[in-house]
Amino acid sequence: MEEIVTQLEMTAVGQLNPAPFVDGLTLEATGPGPHIRDLHVRIGTPYRWPSATRSDEDWARWLDEPGRHYRLIEYRGEVAGAADFETQPGNDVEITTFGLLPEFVGKGLGGYALTLVVAEAWTPPGTRRVWLHTSTLDHPNALPNYLRRGFRSFSRPL
Repeated sequence: MEEIVTQLEMTAVGQLNPAPFVDGLTLEATGPGPHIRDLHVRIGTPYRWPSATRSDEDWARWLDEPGRHYRLIEYRGEVAGAADFETQPGNDVEITTFGLLPEFVGKGLGGYALTLVVAEAWTPPGTRRVWLHTSTLDHPNALPNYLRRGFRSFSRPL
C-alpha cells in the first residue's frame, strides 16, 4: 500500500470542535527524556512511525529542540499516550506527535485526548495556526478524528 500523507490545519481556536468529556483523562506536561522515546516506540511501531526507529543521534536532536513541548496523556493515573507540539516561525504550532498506547486504543479516549492536545497547542500567545500531518499508515480512526475536531486538509483533497 502506498502511503498518502495528509496535512491538516486549524486557523482559529474557535474551529476546535471538542469531543465529549472523558472522566479521568488528563494532559500532563513533562520534559524531554528517555520516557518520550519509549512512548514513541510503543505508540508508533504498529504504524511504522519514523520516530519508532530513530537513531540515538536523531533522538538527541529531537529531544533538544527548544521549542518542543511534551505532554503525557493520562487515564485514571496511568500513562495512556503522548503528544508533543512545536512552536514555529510565523506563530504556527505543529502537533508533532499524538497517539495512544496500544492497550488504550479502542476505549473511546482519542477524541477527548485530541481535544485537550489541540486546546493546549493554541495556548502560546499569538498562535495563528495549529497544524499536523497524518498518513494512511496511521490508525484508521486518526484522520476521521482530526476532521471531527475541526481540522481541514491543506495538502490534498480528501
